[in-house]
Amino acid sequence: MKVRDYSLTIIGLIIATVVGILSNLIDLDPFDRLADFFETMEKYELDELFIVFLIILSFFTVDLFIKQKKRKVEQEKVKVYSAMIFSSHHIINNFLNQMQLFKMTAERTSGFDPKVLALFDEIMGEASEQIQALSNVTEISEHAIKKSIAP
Repeated sequence: MKVRDYSLTIIGLIIATVVGILSNLIDLDPFDRLADFFETMEKYELDELFIVFLIILSFFTVDLFIKQKKRKVEQEKVKVYSAMIFSSHHIINNFLNQMQLFKMTAERTSGFDPKVLALFDEIMGEASEQIQALSNVTEISEHAIKKSIAP
């Protein structure tokens, strides 16, 4: 449990405490003031407008919370993708470097087909390019990832 996950609750608690203390100290009854406000709204027929405003404000607030949640999910998705790409880079680069030993052995072997060595170099180059393309993906989506390595 993180405190910042409940920051709005803490702010609400602080405001409620301050209002409670002030209402006792200066004999201010916030509920009477609120009732007076609603009576004034009714007197000028603005109470319907107030309700409309509260409905709009409520849905706006829910939209903000949903947007914030989606943003956090997207940020987490980018972190996971970046970690996966870094790990893949590490594994594949190690593999490609180790494959150089096979290439050097093949080059020293008499009678080894040079076309196979050329094909080996081509395959190694394509693998490196595709890993680099995956690293350059900016939009983390299935389509973007597949598109980055498509031939």
